[in-house]
Amino acid sequence: MSVIQTIRDRGALISAIVIAISLVGFILMDAFSGRGSIFDGERSTTLGTVNGLEIKYADFEAKLKAQEAQQQQQGYPMNESSRQGLVQQLWNQEVNRLVMQGEFEKLGLYVGKKELNDVLFNDPGEQVIQRFTDPQTGMYDAAAYQQQVMQWKNSKVPEDQKSFEQFLADLEYQRLNDKFNSLVAISAYYPKWYLEKQNAERSLLSNVSYVLVPYVTVSDSSVKISDKDISDYIAKNKDDFKVEESRSIEYVTFDAAPTAGDSAAVFQQLEQLKQSFATTTDNEGFINANYSELGYYKSKMAKSGIQAGPYIDSVVKVGAGNVYGPFVFGNNYQLAKVISQAVWPDTVNVRHILVSTMENGQQIRDDSSAKKLADSILGLVRRGSNFDSLVAMYSSDQGSKAKGGKYENVTPGGMVPAFNEYIFTHGPKSTDVVKTEFGYHVIEVLSQKGSSPVYEVAYLTKPIVASRETDASANNAANKFAGDSRDPKAFTANWEKELKAKGIQKVPVTLGPQDYNIMGLGVSRQFVRDVYEADQGDVLPPTMIGDKYVVAVVTAVTKEGTMSVDQARVRVEPLLRNEKKAQQIIQKIGSYTTLEEASTKAGFPIATADSLRFSGGSSQMSYETKFLGVSFNPANNGKVVTKPIDGSQGVYVVRVNSQTATSVASANIEDERRFLRQQAMQRIMGGYGNFGFGMQGATPASTLRNLAKIKDNRRKFNY
Repeated sequence: MSVIQTIRDRGALISAIVIAISLVGFILMDAFSGRGSIFDGERSTTLGTVNGLEIKYADFEAKLKAQEAQQQQQGYPMNESSRQGLVQQLWNQEVNRLVMQGEFEKLGLYVGKKELNDVLFNDPGEQVIQRFTDPQTGMYDAAAYQQQVMQWKNSKVPEDQKSFEQFLADLEYQRLNDKFNSLVAISAYYPKWYLEKQNAERSLLSNVSYVLVPYVTVSDSSVKISDKDISDYIAKNKDDFKVEESRSIEYVTFDAAPTAGDSAAVFQQLEQLKQSFATTTDNEGFINANYSELGYYKSKMAKSGIQAGPYIDSVVKVGAGNVYGPFVFGNNYQLAKVISQAVWPDTVNVRHILVSTMENGQQIRDDSSAKKLADSILGLVRRGSNFDSLVAMYSSDQGSKAKGGKYENVTPGGMVPAFNEYIFTHGPKSTDVVKTEFGYHVIEVLSQKGSSPVYEVAYLTKPIVASRETDASANNAANKFAGDSRDPKAFTANWEKELKAKGIQKVPVTLGPQDYNIMGLGVSRQFVRDVYEADQGDVLPPTMIGDKYVVAVVTAVTKEGTMSVDQARVRVEPLLRNEKKAQQIIQKIGSYTTLEEASTKAGFPIATADSLRFSGGSSQMSYETKFLGVSFNPANNGKVVTKPIDGSQGVYVVRVNSQTATSVASANIEDERRFLRQQAMQRIMGGYGNFGFGMQGATPASTLRNLAKIKDNRRKFNY
C-alpha cells in the first residue's frame, strides 16, 4: 500500500511540474508572438513616440471614439474605410502636436490666461467659425458659440468638462502655432545681391557649336554592371535611397458575386411576398418579421425622400395601399408600399428640450422620471418661462443646445418619426411632450412655410447575395489554389496553368504598414495586418474582401532603411551604364584641338545652338546642366573645351563661339524683394491647416516632422 502511495505522490509532483512548465510555455509564447506584454511594457500603454514624447493608447482611443461619435452625429457613415481615415488623421494630428510642442518649449512660447481668454471670445479661429456658421445663410452665429462656451464652463457633467478642456487645449495650440508661424515667416529674406545676380544670369546668351555622341551608339552588352558598382553608388548617395517599411504581394481573386440565377431567386422571394405585403394591416410587424434593410420610417416624407432611386414616380403613382416592385435599389431587390399620403408644410421651424433617459450608453433617469420632468418643463413653457434658459438647464440634445434648442427649415422626414409627425401636423405656437427613442421632447412649433404632398412608404428589401452554392464554389476554388501553391514559384506556375486563360489577373501591390485600401480590392485593414504577420514567400489562406476570395503571396519584405542592391538596380543600373559608356566614347575620341577634329574622330556632325540661355529656357539643353556650365564659363569664351562632357543623352564636345548678354529689363529690386518675401511668408503661413494640422508642401512643420524620430506602434494595437 505504501508503494502505491509513493507512486501517487511522485506522479502528482511530476504532473504539477509538467503543468507548470506548460503554463510558462504558453505565457512566453504569447509574449514573444506579440499577444502578451511581459517583455513589452511599452506596448501596453504607448501607441507611439515622437522625439521621446509618448502618444498614449488610452488618450488616442478616447479621442478617436469622440471623433467617431461626432461624425455619426453629423450623419456621416462610420465604416471600416472612414474609421481608418480617422485613425490616420488623428495620428497625424498627434505627431504634429508633439513635434511642434518641442519647438514651442525651445523658443519659450506660451499662452497666458488673459491671452487665452481673448482668443476664446474674440478670435476662436476658422474651425470654430465653420462649426457655428448657419449652412442656410452662411452667417457666423457668434451668440450661439458664446452660449455653447458658457454652457461648457458652467456644466457639471464630466463629458462637458472634458470637451471644454480639449477645446481650450486646441485653441492654445492654435495660438502657439500662429506665433511660431509668424516667427518663421518674418525670417524670410532675399538679399539684394542675390536678385541682382539672378537677373544678370537671366540675361546671359551663348552661341555654342558641339558634337553629340549618343549613348545608344554603344551596345548594352559591352557594359557590365556588378552588384559592387551598385552598392558603391548607393553608399555615396544614401539620402536618395531611403525606403520606408513595406510589403510587396501578388494576389489572385475568385469571384463570389451573385450570379444571374442568384438574382432571379431573390426576385422570386419578393414576388411571393408582394400580395401579403399589400394586404397586411400590420405593416411594421410584417417588415420586422421579414427583415428590411431600410426598416420602416413610421411617418411621412416629401417625395424626394422616398428611397426608390429612378422609380420614385412609379412608387407615388400606385397610390395609398398599393405596392410597387420588385425593383433593384442599391444592392437589393425592393418592394415599396404607399401606406398613406397627405399635404404638409414644406418646412417647419421648431425648438425643443430633450429630456433623455440614456447618455453615452448609461441610463441617467428612468422613463417615468423623464416623463414627469418633461411635463414640468412643458408647464413652465406654457406659463411663459424663458425657453432658452430652460434649454440650457435641461436639454440633452447637444446638436441644438447652443442654438436655444432650435431646428430651422426642417423638411418632412427630417426628424425621427414621432417628432416629425407632431411638428408637421400641429400649427405654429403648438406645444406638447412627444416621446421618441431618445427620450421625451418638449416641443414648440415656431413657424411653417409652404405646402406639398407627402407620403408614408414602407419598404421590404432582400439583398442580392450569392447563394451558398456560388459562395462555396468560389471558396473551394480559392482554397484549392492556396493549398496547391505553397511558395511563390508554385503560385506563379499554378496561376499560369489554371487561371491565366480564364482572365484572372495576378496583381502586384506594395502595402505600407498602415495601409487599409488595397488597390483593386477595396478596404480591409485585417488583410494588411495578415500580410505583415507573414514572412517573405508565404502564401496567405483565402480572405474574403468585398465579394471576392483573395489568395496572396508575399513577394518581398522591405525594412525601413536603405535600399538593397536588388531594389535600387532599376534606378542605378541605367546611370552607371551611361557612365561606363561615356568612358568608352571619351576614350575613342581621344585628344583633339579643334571641334572638326573631334567630329571626325567621333563620326558625328557638328551642331550649333546660337541662342542658348543660361536659364535653359525651353530648349532641349535645359536638362544638360554640365553643358550649360561650360557654355557660360567665361574662361571658355571663344575656345574649344578640351575635355568631353558626359551628359544625360550622350557625350558632348563643345566649342563656345561667343558669350553675350541681352539688356536687363528695368526692374525695381526693392519691389521685387518685397514681392518675393511676401510670397514666401504666405507659403509659410498658408502651409498649416486648422489647429496647425495641415501638411501642405515643404512647410516648417513638415520639415520638422521629417527630422523627428517617430516610432509608430499602431500595428500592435490592431489599428
